[in-house]
Amino acid sequence: MSKLKGKVAVVTGGSRDIGRAISIKLAKEGAKVVVNYHNSESGAKETVDEIKSFGGEAIAVKADVSKLNDIKNLKAKAVEAFGDKIDILVNNAGGLFARKTLQELDESFYNLVMDVNFKSTVFVMQAFEPLMGKGSSIINLSSQAARDGGGGGSSLYGSSKGAVSTFTKAMAKELGPKGIRVNALCPGLIGTKFHDDFTTDEVRTKVAAGTPLRREGQAKEVADLVAYLASDEASFLTGNNVDINGGLAFS
Repeated sequence: MSKLKGKVAVVTGGSRDIGRAISIKLAKEGAKVVVNYHNSESGAKETVDEIKSFGGEAIAVKADVSKLNDIKNLKAKAVEAFGDKIDILVNNAGGLFARKTLQELDESFYNLVMDVNFKSTVFVMQAFEPLMGKGSSIINLSSQAARDGGGGGSSLYGSSKGAVSTFTKAMAKELGPKGIRVNALCPGLIGTKFHDDFTTDEVRTKVAAGTPLRREGQAKEVADLVAYLASDEASFLTGNNVDINGGLAFS
């Protein structure tokens, strides 16, 4: 039985990698999905087409979720397509953009990283929370970098994800009385384009070898955990930052 049947989900950064896997998994569990994207229109279309191929319902909506006007448009499109009740919100949009040392940082890069990773989470939640009621679920994508500071040159990324983790706990307290659960995931090394772009093969091999399970994770495994947290099966879980890293690091 589909555990999310009849629910409506919004997934930011839903066009590729972990976001795409999440969008497809939620749809397979019965949810109607709003697939947000910024630059990857073709990826968003592929995601929506795949969902429709197995009888699911989905739309793609372009929005830069670091900008409040775009968030407003995303909300309007979601309501227009699926009504004014949102059951699941997944804040997945984010990025590292470049590895920079302290002396290489500048204000524009600081704003880019913090806006895409943290500001987006704050204001997407602010926009959609009024449409969410008892039994609904918010899942934020943090990172193992929030736990350990991240790899070389990722200080701002790790710090922005640390802010996401802390904000998740704060919102669990604030929204809990309304019956809204708020959790975050802290993925470790997951085999995605993110690491294709920013992590060398040598480092990936070394990290995977040092993981108790001796491998990288898969986007599907993150998506499976998101679907669980979105469902009534996780009805007493809130305020958690859940590690999914093959045992590489513990809370």
